[in-house]
Amino acid sequence: MKIAKAALLAVMLAVALVPVHAQSPQPPPGKASAGQGGFVPVDAPSNAQDTMPAPRLVAIAYSFIWVVLFGYLWSVRRRLAKVEREIEVVSRRASSGGRPS
Repeated sequence: MKIAKAALLAVMLAVALVPVHAQSPQPPPGKASAGQGGFVPVDAPSNAQDTMPAPRLVAIAYSFIWVVLFGYLWSVRRRLAKVEREIEVVSRRASSGGRPS
């Protein structure tokens, strides 16, 4: 058990330290240009195809979530109704002394 805990701790530390080694070094301040990863603000996209229709994408995402949620609730309701029918059958059998009706 102690070995498993030690192994888990080692894995957690390794995972926590990976992003530190994965970061690239930052250039000195004042030396960055747009081609070297510096930030250059853009007022408008250069091409109309570079834009994303955010309201439509958000609406699609919310619609998908609601459809999945209602599908799940419908599935739970259907399974619960089946269990209730089975409980009713078992209670009828129990009240009649175990003989099928």
